[in-house]
Formats: sequence, C-alpha cells, structure tokens
Amino acid sequence: MKIAVVGSINMDQTVLAERIPLRGETVKGSDLQYIPGGKGANQAVAMARLGAQISMFGCVGNDENGRNLVENLKNNNINTDHIKIVDGVPTGIAIITLGESDNTIVVVAGANSCADKDYIDSIKDKLIGHDMVVLQHEIPLDAVHYVIELCNEAGIPTVLNPAPAATVPVDIIEKVTYLTPNEHEASLIFGEKESEEALLKEYPEKLIITKGSRGVAVCLKNSEVVNVPSIKSNVVDTTGAGDTLNGAFAVRICAGDNIKDALIYANTAAGLSIEKMGAQGGMPTAEEVSQRI
Repeated sequence: MKIAVVGSINMDQTVLAERIPLRGETVKGSDLQYIPGGKGANQAVAMARLGAQISMFGCVGNDENGRNLVENLKNNNINTDHIKIVDGVPTGIAIITLGESDNTIVVVAGANSCADKDYIDSIKDKLIGHDMVVLQHEIPLDAVHYVIELCNEAGIPTVLNPAPAATVPVDIIEKVTYLTPNEHEASLIFGEKESEEALLKEYPEKLIITKGSRGVAVCLKNSEVVNVPSIKSNVVDTTGAGDTLNGAFAVRICAGDNIKDALIYANTAAGLSIEKMGAQGGMPTAEEVSQRI
C-alpha cells in the first residue's frame, strides 16, 4: 500500500519536569531531549513502522534540524524526495513539557508555513497514484483543504486529523473520507448543541472521535455507535499517541479492514506507543501490535 502524508516536520524539544507548571510558576526540570516530531512526520513514521510504503510531503529549513529530520525519515524507510528545503526560514519546533504522565505542547511553525498552496501545486501530480493521503493542521489550513479537494476529485481517500484545533468548513467535512478529532476538536468543529452519539450518527463511518484513555468512538453504517476501549498501558510519554492511532488506522483501512477492526488495531498501537519516550520512539511494529492484540 502507498500512503502519502502532507504535513508538518518538527524538532521536539522535550523537557522532563516533576509536574506541569501552573500559570506563572517555575518548576524543576530533570532532562532536555531533542526528538524528531511534527504531527505529519509522526504519522508517517507510525505507518512506515507498520509496513506501509510512505512518502512524506512538507517543508524544513536549510539548517541542522532540517537535515537531521530528513535523515530520520529516511532511516524509517520513508520517501523524502518531495520535501522542500527552505532557505532563510528555520525548521519548525515543538516545545514539550512532560510531567505526571501528561504533557503541554507549544508549536512554532517555522518552515511548515511554507507548505502552502503554491507548494501543493508543485507536488500535486505526485499525490496521484497513492492509495490514501493523510493530513493534519500544522501546515496552512488553506493548503490542507486544497489537498482534500484535489484528492476528492481524483477519488483518493483522505484522513484529516484536525489538530491543532481549528474549524473545518462544511464542504471539507463532506469531501474528506475520515475526520478524526478528539473531543475538544470535535466541539470546536461542530459546536456543543448535539450529543456525541447524535454527532457520530450524522457522519457514520466518517467521524471518529478519540477520547484518550477512554478510547475512541465511531458510528457504523447500521447506526450502531461503537466505543473501542483503550488498552492498559504503562504510561511513560503520551506524546504522539494520537499520531500513532491515526497512522495505524490509515494503514489498516488501506489493508481492507472494516472500520471497527481498524480502530481496535489503531488503539492497540497507540497504547503501545506511550510506553516509551518520544513521539516516535515508542511507535510499534506490526509484529508488536499483532502480539498485543
């Protein structure tokens, strides 16, 4: 299976702290690590680890972080031929604080802002021929929507993970194949007037709402709402769990699984991913997921 990821490529600056600081508070940190990240790159690595043939589309700066991130993607057997190297703009970074099995994240887009509609025009012919295209919200939103429109016209299924939270136009919701917000993102996109069950029934087998430790919910085409529980995990670092879930889900849908089985697999992969340090560090192989299932 050939899957394209159009999205962000960041260097994560991860600080280990005794706990997440309150507003205006200083707490003691115990470690600082530089770890490859970015939601787009994370999802690409998750899928490559699970055996899919992945091409990454995005932008990095012409700097050490950019070179290291491209090399990391290559080391994960990801095609990087179409990543644009941008002069004069730093590679994107994410500043992550870990404490008490939780995290806070601040993202500085940097070169990810250059993955705009002009960039999409330069690579759109390369997207044709992929079995699926996976997107997130860490590149310009008009470029994300443009890719979805192009794929819809070409008959290529898409997965949109609308994170960080931002509104999604109604026409894009209709054109995307799978929309995977968490509860907060779903409230921003759809408002809070409808219950979760009613919302899922409005978009059967399209809308997938992730709920962290409480699993993930979807409505089947027969109107049955299914809640897939999370697995029990020894939590080390929750960064990248959602990216692992999205990547694993895309891989299994491309492999022909029904949506319920794909989500069981994806939730298992996400549960395994948080047992190690780093967004990409704990992403499991297909063999590891199969053994856990």
